[in-house]
Amino acid sequence: MTAAGEFVTDARHRATPPARHRARTQGRSDQGPGSRSLLHYVGVALSAASLVLVLVLAVLTILLPLLVGGRALTVLTSSMEPGFPPGTLVVVRPMPAQDIRLGDVLTYQIESGKPGVVSHRVVEKSMSSRGEIEFVTKGDNNDAVDEKPVREVQVVGTLWYSIPLLGWVNQAVNGEARSVIVPVAVTLLFGYAGWMVLSSVLDRRKGRRATR
Repeated sequence: MTAAGEFVTDARHRATPPARHRARTQGRSDQGPGSRSLLHYVGVALSAASLVLVLVLAVLTILLPLLVGGRALTVLTSSMEPGFPPGTLVVVRPMPAQDIRLGDVLTYQIESGKPGVVSHRVVEKSMSSRGEIEFVTKGDNNDAVDEKPVREVQVVGTLWYSIPLLGWVNQAVNGEARSVIVPVAVTLLFGYAGWMVLSSVLDRRKGRRATR
């Protein structure tokens, strides 16, 4: 009896640790996938939000101006404060001179045919002795009107909409760099979002297998 009792006790002693070991292992398996899944969901949500933001900005700064033959410009001076401080993105669309009204923000070439432009508010509209429409413009933050009237040939268009601060981004990726940076950024965001979604799906499958 003594020997048998010792044998049984010894067998129970050996059998117990694997049971505890399995319990601890199962506990870690149940906890891990859930925690990773939460992080994946947060990552996917952030990726999706970033992707939507980039797409919206691309539509506002590139697609819509192209559709109407307009331009996205950046305010560089304080002449139109407080409504349009430096760094504001202004999207200008073409407008026939006869349809431009007092109070419109007019974008015009400083010299006809040259790239430099100014965006100021129309304060006067008249017909010149040459039979063409002219505009007197003034910056909202300026005390005096602009020195010379704006001729029809100088007109680029009128303000369609504006977005604060985005002009600095537009300025940084303007010109040839825009055609490279924007597609690359969108591709990277799509790729990252896809990777996060795939990782989340795989992680959930692992979690289900671990709980079986």
